[in-house]
Parts: sequence; C-alpha cells; structure tokens
Amino acid sequence: MKLDPASGWFHGIRHCPSANCNERPDGEISLLVIHNITLPPGQFGTGKVQAFFQNRLDTSEHPFFAEIADLRVSAHFLIERDGAVTQFVSCLGRAWHAGVSNFEGRETCNDFSLGIELEGTDDQPFADAQYVALVDLTRQLQAAWPAITVQRITGHSNIAPGRKTDPGPYFDWPRYRQALLAQGEQS
Repeated sequence: MKLDPASGWFHGIRHCPSANCNERPDGEISLLVIHNITLPPGQFGTGKVQAFFQNRLDTSEHPFFAEIADLRVSAHFLIERDGAVTQFVSCLGRAWHAGVSNFEGRETCNDFSLGIELEGTDDQPFADAQYVALVDLTRQLQAAWPAITVQRITGHSNIAPGRKTDPGPYFDWPRYRQALLAQGEQS
C-alpha cells in the first residue's frame, strides 16, 4: 500500500468510492480519528460496511439496515479483521465520519480529519492484522501530513463524548502508540 499524495488515493488497496463526501473548506488535514463498525452489528466479513458507505444497503436483509438506510456517512478507510484495507474517499476530500464533534475546542472535525474504521465492536479485541495495517497506514498518513502527530490521533468517543463509544475499550491504544513511536524511531 502506497499513498499517491497528488490524488489522496492509496495504490495497492481496494477502492470503493463513496458519494458521501465533499471538499474540505480549507484543505487542512491535521487529525486522525479511529472508529469501529460492523454490519449487521457484531458480524464480521459481510461486505455490508462497503455497501453502507456506498448507499447500497438492501434494507430487507436485516432489520438494523432499515434503521440506518437514510444515513449518508463514509470514512476514508476500513481495515477488516484480516488487515485488508479499503479506501472510500480521497484523503484530500472530506469524508462524513465524525458527525457533531469537537477536538481541543474546534468543532466539525470532518473539516480537518481523516477517518479510519476498524471492523470491530466495543466488546471484542481487534485482530493483530488490523494493528499491523493500521500502523502502516498511519505512518504513511503522518509522512504526508506531519500535523497528524501521535497527540492528534484520537477515538470517535473522544470527539463525540456521550454520543459515540468507538473504537471502544478493547482498542489497545498503548500498543498502537508504542508501535507508531517504535517505527518512527527506526525511520
């Protein structure tokens, strides 16, 4: 996987372009937001997250799909349990992942953030392959946008407290941050 900074798209990963995005108002990219998602809830490997971000969910397939059918959301990336990475929105574009949000007193985090969804739930550990892919992806994003420091990587729950809980208590923040710092020291 390798970023093309001119287009904001990565080569060597799956692309599932989403219409649920628009232009960034100032072009700034200085925050990385980690999320979790499964569709249907608690089920892995269904391909329904991709369908959801592309507004193609068949509401007859699961009762929960009818509840979210009118939502128009996306993230820049999804990392599945096996570490496979899918990109939905160019990094240069504004994906609709954070919703009503605030980071360090600044609202509307979609304007200046990238969103990474991990296939997972609040009540199960994430897979080793996901951490490997997440660290690789994060390091490349940090190289392209140095304003995304380790201190400017946060969970959805931190920018939307009381409204969101992801990536949840099973996301291993120390493991992730230590891997980022260790890899940074080797560079």
